[in-house]
Amino acid sequence: MKRTHLPLNALRVFDAAARHLSFTRAADELAVTPAAVGQQIRALEDLLGVVLFRRTSKGLELTDEATAGLESLRTGFLHFEDAVQAMQAGQSSHVYTIAAPRDFFAVWMAPRLAAFREGNPHVRYVLVDGELTDFTEANLDFAVRWSEGPGDLEGLQLGPADRILVGEGDWIVWPGDVAPWGEGEQGTPALVVSDAGQAIDAAIAGLGRARVPGMLAREWIAQGRLAATRPFEPCRRAYWLVAPLPQWRQKKVKELVAALTAGA
Repeated sequence: MKRTHLPLNALRVFDAAARHLSFTRAADELAVTPAAVGQQIRALEDLLGVVLFRRTSKGLELTDEATAGLESLRTGFLHFEDAVQAMQAGQSSHVYTIAAPRDFFAVWMAPRLAAFREGNPHVRYVLVDGELTDFTEANLDFAVRWSEGPGDLEGLQLGPADRILVGEGDWIVWPGDVAPWGEGEQGTPALVVSDAGQAIDAAIAGLGRARVPGMLAREWIAQGRLAATRPFEPCRRAYWLVAPLPQWRQKKVKELVAALTAGA
């Protein structure tokens, strides 16, 4: 069934005017002018084909037609408020759904999520495999991606855009660095792995050399798992925290992002 178009703004004005029986006091409540209230009421009367108010020596009075619909109208507004609160409650949920590279999650994000949960024991996390997972299909709150920028999403760069070469010998290839020998050149990798963490492991084991994200390498260095024998070099990619704009407006997302980036 096709829904009737509802003049919600005019109905809201009518509700305020009916409660106060005064266009002036209704205007004060709605932060508009009394003339604007009058215009909305006249437009609503024209649309409905009924008179809603009568002016008497005592002031404004509701007509029978106005009174007949007022209770249902106010019930409807209460339902609208309940619906808005329900949607906001979903956004204030303490369950976070996150997509991130496994290696980055293990050495950088997981400890910070644990620290956040220590102060917020009600928080729960859902980790989605695959940093390129679709936001709508997975109902993600945000994702971490090794990329040149946020793309079509809103984003926050988590660390410097740099990398470091680890290991010796033939190249180790991973999805974030598929042609380390140079674009347009031919090369045969010694090993192909699924992420930068595996590339570091392989390089440490003597299977070759790899260019890996500086932010990831720094965590390994801090943990004593990797020795930095070469300087960090700038590159076009960095780890980005990305999400559609509505997610960034959520209170729960703001709180967790602030915790993750504190001291960064």
